[in-house]
Amino acid sequence: MSAHGKFGGLRHELDQAITYGTRKDALVLARRGLRQAEQEDIRSEAEYFKGQIDLLKDNLVSAIEHFDATIRLDPADGAAYNDRALCMVDLGIIDDALVYFDKGIKAEPDYATIYHNKGWLLNNIGRHTEAVACFRKALELEPGRAVTYDNLADALANLGDCRGALDAYRRVLEFLKPGQCPSIRKAITRQIRDLEQKMKRQ
Repeated sequence: MSAHGKFGGLRHELDQAITYGTRKDALVLARRGLRQAEQEDIRSEAEYFKGQIDLLKDNLVSAIEHFDATIRLDPADGAAYNDRALCMVDLGIIDDALVYFDKGIKAEPDYATIYHNKGWLLNNIGRHTEAVACFRKALELEPGRAVTYDNLADALANLGDCRGALDAYRRVLEFLKPGQCPSIRKAITRQIRDLEQKMKRQ
């Protein structure tokens, strides 16, 4: 069994902080994970959290080295492939990033975040239909992911599916916690209004 199972709660907290919180909050959690991994002498987890700290500090090459070390120590750690791929995207290495997303999916096929992030990249490079499939798979695995509904809505809008996009944006507002991400909530409310007006004109 992969060691990250016992760190699953902390990893989830970290993922939430990266998505909805602040970089400062995320760094606190990553450092806590590193301390715990070092205390328990779990090298794969220590390398993973070192990678997270470097990624949060934009030390991308160093982060990749740590994620590679994680993968060597625990080849079933889908998050390490995922985060390596995100570093590659930031470095402009797009095709190989897709390869690493796929490796991560093969290593850990029930990890929703990797499908979400692959979909995000595909949507950004104009492969919207493939992106939608990735977002739907992420939501099948983790139905309450507000951020995935947000990205799904964008991909559907890019495909001209206004009704589908509208439904997905409404789901974002449904799944965001009260008071969470007011700027995102405001932007999505505006998107909903724009789509409703567009549909009236059609």
